[in-house]
Amino acid sequence: MKRLKVKFESRLLSLRAAAKVVLATGLALVAGTAFAGTPLSGAGSTFAYPFYTKWFYEYEKVTGVKINYQAIGSGGGIQQLFAGIVDFGASDKPLDKKTMQEHGVIQMPDAAGGIAIAYNIPGVGKGLKFTPELIADIYLGKITNWSDPTIKAVNPGVNLPALPIIVVHRSDGSGTTYIFTHYLAKISKEWATKVGADLSVNWPARSSIGAKGNPGVAGTIMKMQGTIGYVELAYVLQNAMTYGPVQNEAGVFVWPTIASARAAAATVKHVPPDFNVLFVDQPGRDSYPIAGFTYLIIYKKQLDSVKGKELLNFIKWAYTKGQPMLKELDYVPIPPSIIRQIDRQLKEVQIKP
Repeated sequence: MKRLKVKFESRLLSLRAAAKVVLATGLALVAGTAFAGTPLSGAGSTFAYPFYTKWFYEYEKVTGVKINYQAIGSGGGIQQLFAGIVDFGASDKPLDKKTMQEHGVIQMPDAAGGIAIAYNIPGVGKGLKFTPELIADIYLGKITNWSDPTIKAVNPGVNLPALPIIVVHRSDGSGTTYIFTHYLAKISKEWATKVGADLSVNWPARSSIGAKGNPGVAGTIMKMQGTIGYVELAYVLQNAMTYGPVQNEAGVFVWPTIASARAAAATVKHVPPDFNVLFVDQPGRDSYPIAGFTYLIIYKKQLDSVKGKELLNFIKWAYTKGQPMLKELDYVPIPPSIIRQIDRQLKEVQIKP
């Protein structure tokens, strides 16, 4: 009986020791979570997704703050922000002043980039040239075969097969679509009248097929012969896709690059307080004609004080430490003059005590 009592007390001491270990481990986990900071969430642009992935990874390494992002397209990101589902939205389509006032949000460009015309034509490599008229007529469904004389006239010596053209476009509400259709509307009166420009449009070419996000469009083009589509430059380069130069407003065929997108952005002489800027088909020999900003959108009044502070900390990091990372990812950093405007705007953000 005495031996049983000793065993019981020994077992009790072991349980108490184990409980202390569990408690200590729990406290350590809590402390670790506190150090990690409050996680943030965002949604929207697939245009921005490649550099966001890099930014969020690097930011978590230095701060412990995890940022969860859903690349669901600009339209979806705006909807989720307005529904209060995420802490920030990302869009390649700038919001108009009325919408911003109604929802109490502000927007700021965080990068610029070019949109390439990519294609998959058997036996044809990189470098197929595209004039504005050629791009418009293909997307209007007026040119339907790669052997069309109009394409051959722009590309003499290129062996183009008698293959139907399949036009690939975004199926989701897309800021990339917004930039591309604004370009089409600017260079084609017929497109401006019949189709217009927006996050999503009714695509007139009979061969049109939709795909979700820049990754979806890129993947469809790579898998299907005869396809053509508009894809953010980073996706084209990372996937070694075939693409070509586009004739700009000055009549020069220009490849989509960081330098040519920067040249297009540099033509913007006045940036309004709401940063609502488009720079498609801009003048200048070096300007790539299909380029634009991508925007970060947040509420002007942050009702969660902890998240609000974390969000502003990240944004300030993005415009200091994050900007230099953009070049290696094939994006254009925001000019210092615009960053100064953004700094002034961020001072107007109110965080609930």
